Parts: sequence; structure tokens; C-alpha cells
Amino acid sequence: MNSDVAIIGGGPAGLMAAEVLSAAGVPVSLYDAMPSVGRKFLLAGKGGMNLTHSEPADRFAGRYGERRQQIEALLADFGAGDVRAWALGLGIDTFVGSSGRVFPTDMKAAPLLRAWLQRLRHPAGGGPGVRFHMRHRWLGWAVDGRTLRFETPSGEQQVQARAVVLALGGGSWARLGSNGAWVPLLAARGVAVAPLLPANCGFDVAGGWTEHFRSRFAGQPFKNVAIRFESEAVPVFERQGEFVATQTGVEGSLVYAASALLRNQIVRAGEATLELDLLPAWTAERVQREVAHPRGSRSLSSHLKSRLGLDGIKTAVLYERLGKDAMNDPAQLSRAIKALPLPLVAARPIDEAISSAGGVLFEALDSGLMCEQLPGVFCAGEMLDWEAPTGGYLLTACLASGHRAGQGVLDWLQRAN
Repeated sequence: MNSDVAIIGGGPAGLMAAEVLSAAGVPVSLYDAMPSVGRKFLLAGKGGMNLTHSEPADRFAGRYGERRQQIEALLADFGAGDVRAWALGLGIDTFVGSSGRVFPTDMKAAPLLRAWLQRLRHPAGGGPGVRFHMRHRWLGWAVDGRTLRFETPSGEQQVQARAVVLALGGGSWARLGSNGAWVPLLAARGVAVAPLLPANCGFDVAGGWTEHFRSRFAGQPFKNVAIRFESEAVPVFERQGEFVATQTGVEGSLVYAASALLRNQIVRAGEATLELDLLPAWTAERVQREVAHPRGSRSLSSHLKSRLGLDGIKTAVLYERLGKDAMNDPAQLSRAIKALPLPLVAARPIDEAISSAGGVLFEALDSGLMCEQLPGVFCAGEMLDWEAPTGGYLLTACLASGHRAGQGVLDWLQRAN
């Protein structure tokens, strides 16, 4: 089987590369191991499809940390504003939420994906539509180093293409197709790949929660709290929001925002200590004053609730981490309310993570995202070595990299003619 361009992976990056190429009149065949495309995209939209973020470009680019320079270059061609314009071109209006995040007006992913696939199959102007090949699991290359091998329900098939875009995802959510099986295939061809690690993930607390705490509070949120983290290797991280207690530790948006720093510190030192402020709107002096206020015959729990508004999971975590003696020491209790140490010892497994870090190094690619070691082979999406917090940054960078890879293929084909 022959194809002008083969795209392997039907997530946002692969679909965007297909759109760029199809719009230019290039015949495209897209292959995916799953029965349908966009499965992780649809899952991410179940709670409200967060497309991108409305914050200023400089702050937006800063969300990509150590890979800011590389991702910022991609965003210059396809940034947050382009994502909204692209959605509108598919008939999907968007709005900016109170957090600055951008959503479709109906908050759903499925209508957007349906409209996108319709346009890919039947592009305006009557050009060649994208051909989709489902249940085609990529196995690497044949012995000639050029022919693509696929496992299919009818047996192995081989495909030759003038150019290939790999958009195979990272290592999270293996059941949706992103399992990192491509890593040894590229490494064997000399492509530099950083190990895949969990990102936007939960963490296990040292020693675990007690059965008492776990049975009563796992799954419950810590609301209106702040976290602080610092180490010699990273700047101070401070942010307010909420997160959730799990069976083994913590997860949720506030923890995800610091997950890269926490994960890297655990890799370096074996542990990372998060400081939890249970009353971020209160000064330390006010907390100390209220804790020391005479409580008479009231229990300590009743005292904390009436004087400080602490109850439920917030009071429980104090008992959990401090113990009885410290709870009855006003000075220790006051300090803990404003800075309760939560030592974390391990990130949760990568398959539980929202996304992954690591992947194909940008240093192994040219500006069009073509592998220096594999001319005509391009990489895009989460399989590249970058990470970002939730909030629309992940999807935007995936779309931007797919757009750049599509443009890179067009340039490659033009040079090859």
C-alpha cells in the first residue's frame, strides 16, 4: 500500500497535521490503533472541554517551563487565538470562563470532533479527503528501514509513504491508546528520547494515610487552601486553590500545578515536602490568637470550628499529621494550620496521570519537527519532550505542534520534488 503522507496517531496533533496537509491538497492516510480517533480528546472534554487559555502570550508561554523556548516558537504560528478561530471555523463558538480558560459554548468535545472529522473527510474545494485506517497498530519499520508495519485485524500490513508524521501520544491513559510503545522503536533508530514520566499527577504521602483518615476522607476536597514548595533546585512555588485526598495521598488541580517540581525533587532526593496552608486568608498572628483563645469546656474540634471555621477534612488532616500532643500545643497547632508539612514520596503511576513528561528531544528535531536521524519522519504532540499544567495549555501545544509538523511535511515534500 502506498500513501503520499502517513500520519500515525489520531489525537489532536495527528488530526491537525492531517488538516494542514489536506488543506494543501496532499493525500493523507491516518492510522490509529484504536477503533476510533480522538478518544483521549473526548475523555478530557467530559467535564467541560477546555480548549485553551486567554491569558497574555508571555505568561501563557511561561507555562511550559524548561521547554518554553521551543513551545513558544510553535505558538507563534498557532497560538491560543488561532485555536479559538479554528474552533469557530468548525462552527463552534467559544467563551472565556471566570478562570480565564476558554471553552466551547456547549462545554462539549464531541460536536467539535464530529465537525472536525467531517471537514477532514470532505474538505472545502473538493480536494482529497483524509483516509482513516482504524485498528492499525504501528509496529515500526520493515528491514528496509522505510516501509511502515501495522498490525491489523486481518494481519500485518505494510505501507510506504513519502513522509510520516508520528503523533502517538505520551505514556498516560494506555487504555485510550497512549502507551509509550513507540519509545524503543525510535530509540533503536538513533532518535534521542527522554524517559516518559507522569505529569499532572497525584502523589503518595510518606507512610500513607491512616485507615481512619482514608476511610472517611479519601475522595473529599481540601477547598480554599494554599500550598507552598521550595528546594535548593527550584524557585518557591506558592498557589491557592483546591485538591483532593486520595487513598494513598493527594491529587487535583492545585497539586497538578506543582507536579513537575514535586516529581523532580522526589527523583533527586527521594522525597518532596509540600506545605499546606489551611487558612490562606488569615495571618499567622490571627490564627495564633484564635487558637490560644480560652475554650473552656469545649472540645478542641469544637473550638477550631467556632473560632477558626476549621472542620471536616481540614481538622482531620491536622490530627492525622500532628498527633495528640502537638494538637494540644497551641504554638505547634498554630504553625501547622498555616504550614502543615505533607512529605510526598512517589508520584502515582504514569497510566493514572493526566499527561506525561519526557519524549523525543527537540534537540533531535529540526525546526519543522523532522527527526534529524530519520529524514521524512516528523513527530508531534505529547510524544515530544515537554509538559504543561492543565488549563488548555496541553491541548494548545498539541495542536500547535501538529500544525508545525504539517507545515514541515509540506516543506519537505516541496524540497523533495
